[in-house]
Amino acid sequence: MRFDVITLFPELFEPFARVGVTRRAFESKAVDVRLWPLRDFAEDTYRRVDDRPFGGGPGMVMLVEPLARALGTIRADQDAAGGPRLPVILFSPAGRPLTQPRVEALAASPGAVLLCGRYEGIDQRFIDAHVDEEISLGDYVLSGGELPALALIDAVTRLQPGVLHDAASHQQDSFSDGLLDCPHYSRPEVLGEALSAQLPGADAAVPPVLMSGHHAQIARWRRQQQLALTWRRRPELIDAARESGRLSKDDEQFLKSLL
Repeated sequence: MRFDVITLFPELFEPFARVGVTRRAFESKAVDVRLWPLRDFAEDTYRRVDDRPFGGGPGMVMLVEPLARALGTIRADQDAAGGPRLPVILFSPAGRPLTQPRVEALAASPGAVLLCGRYEGIDQRFIDAHVDEEISLGDYVLSGGELPALALIDAVTRLQPGVLHDAASHQQDSFSDGLLDCPHYSRPEVLGEALSAQLPGADAAVPPVLMSGHHAQIARWRRQQQLALTWRRRPELIDAARESGRLSKDDEQFLKSLL
């Protein structure tokens, strides 16, 4: 898959492609991230990409012309590569929240053009003409679209075949089945006295069921932990799972016991 990123700060992406489990996908070009510095498409001496807003007010607005040139160059490059014309995604507080189902849909697609806005915003005429989707990471404002773009690329890339050491790993992630993930434990089985003192409020021992070797009981415990954690922290996800038919009779019985 391919991501074309229009950005004023390409240097933010370069270290990201060299670290972590997703690095393999970038090195093999299983996920091809192409950076398009927006100032390269400004034609004046000062390489200006923004100007004051009509109507007054604070901040600057990103100009149509450099954006149009950048997108035109990307389209020509996509056509030369024989690939499809990818949809344009703008990161904006006005966008729909990025969710795991949307990430999974993107992971199964050929990719996208990611438009990283800055300043007060982007000239609405460019948005109306070329943007296919607006995405938000949440109800807060960032300095630009680069961090959301990195988050989206990471979330999509880790779902690509061969990226994670265990292909089933992402299937147990939070939100993969509409619920939060269950707690996880590793060695030591029992914390020493000194370490326990550093972790007040935590049980010293791993839950016995996880040491039992009884796979059905372990699966049941993990499911109940998922339900309990989601019910406490994100009850709206329980409602959504119920509406979509993802809760079994055993799930519903356990939720009643929590009440």
